[in-house]
Amino acid sequence: MNDRRTFLRQLSAASIAAMTVGSPRRSYAIASKPKATADTVILLWMAGGMAHTETFDPKRYVPFEVGMEAGKVLSTFESRPTVIDGVQFSEGLEEIGKVMDRGTVIRSHVVADMGSILHSRHQFHWHTCYEPPQSVAAPHMGAWVAKELGARNPVVPPFIVIGQRFDRGEKEELKAFHTAGFLGSEYGPFLVEEPTAALETVRPPKGMTPERFEARHSLYREMLKKSGVAEKSSDYQQDSLLRSMEQAYGLLRSPEARAFDLALEPKEAYDAYNTGRFGLGCLLARRLTEAGARFIEVTSEYIPFEYWDTHNTGHDRTADMKRQIDRPVAQLVRDLEARGLLDRTLIVLASEFSRDAMLEGAAAKPAPEGADTKKLPEKMSEMKHYGMHRHFTGAGSVLMFGGGIKRGQVYGKTADERPCTTIENPVSIGNIHQTMYHALGISPETHYEIEGRPFYTTPDGKSPIIPALLAKA
Repeated sequence: MNDRRTFLRQLSAASIAAMTVGSPRRSYAIASKPKATADTVILLWMAGGMAHTETFDPKRYVPFEVGMEAGKVLSTFESRPTVIDGVQFSEGLEEIGKVMDRGTVIRSHVVADMGSILHSRHQFHWHTCYEPPQSVAAPHMGAWVAKELGARNPVVPPFIVIGQRFDRGEKEELKAFHTAGFLGSEYGPFLVEEPTAALETVRPPKGMTPERFEARHSLYREMLKKSGVAEKSSDYQQDSLLRSMEQAYGLLRSPEARAFDLALEPKEAYDAYNTGRFGLGCLLARRLTEAGARFIEVTSEYIPFEYWDTHNTGHDRTADMKRQIDRPVAQLVRDLEARGLLDRTLIVLASEFSRDAMLEGAAAKPAPEGADTKKLPEKMSEMKHYGMHRHFTGAGSVLMFGGGIKRGQVYGKTADERPCTTIENPVSIGNIHQTMYHALGISPETHYEIEGRPFYTTPDGKSPIIPALLAKA
């Protein structure tokens, strides 16, 4: 069993090793590619663990009472109808419920039990499709898409991540999968930490003249060539890093940089999304989709014990997170549809795992002894005890819209009583990745030879797609 420190050390070594590997070699021919139904992906990442029974798969509502037994709590919110007949979501997600006729809700997403159930491990697994640690730096899904499909607009970064800061919490663990790995730096994520300051990421520092910026750019290139990084890197990785610098420099001088400026949005449109950083990240994702980005991730951000990481005051913080995501997610779907972009844009909303009030892991495991357990007595005496607190891997919910996804569908089923595990049509991370790649026209045979072995988009390329999720399989 790996603890967090061991995991971090292993991943850091793999990240450094990415610069030393040679050119990823494609030494095969693909027999056939699926017909693409999507050109763009928007991943809406519910970082921290979104409880399925509190969101898109509600169970029996159990209101709070002083002295109630924690084990009886299944859902702490009442259910509300959606636009799909007979399908209900949890209270607070009414707007998303109104647009579910444009997509599918998966209620049977099962993630791996990997020993220690850590956010960093499971986020790495979800984003790369590989269980950590790996002997080489595994690419983020967005990097695979950027590499295989290239840029939609040569000036706009093909892979953009919005909303994740790296100056707090488990920053090194998060950096470990925000990478293109062996594919090369040019396919890595363009990071926008603050949506309201996105324009600052695509223009020279305030007060710097174009001439000075040009000189600094040239100096940086020379410093890179003379640095130890260049000596330790392969020619391929050096060239890829230089190309990534050129791409960023080209964006700084281009009119497309205006796509990063939320101040250009009409007030009514801005206000429709403005529920906070995540909501404005969705607005920025819409603008970047229009400008020609290929893969955009908007994260609610993972910071330990904040946001979706509901180890205490679970009910109240879940209510706040639903307020932050409900209106902007629905607005994003409607706006892309109104602009004629939804049919070719695949939107996916997911989280690293779900949550249960008392159980840990796949099913029926009592929570281990520790600080968190002390916050969850068998009988609840305060509202801070009320909610879903434990990491739960036996079921979860994923939403998919547009991009060739079947409309108005519920896929999979979970048990109505604890443990609320998947009982019909389990869907793995590999299934979701390959279904997304299929919609993008990327073959499951896609792989590169690294250090003498093939490395596929999903382990061994054997994860099957889920045809039932697609409008036309």
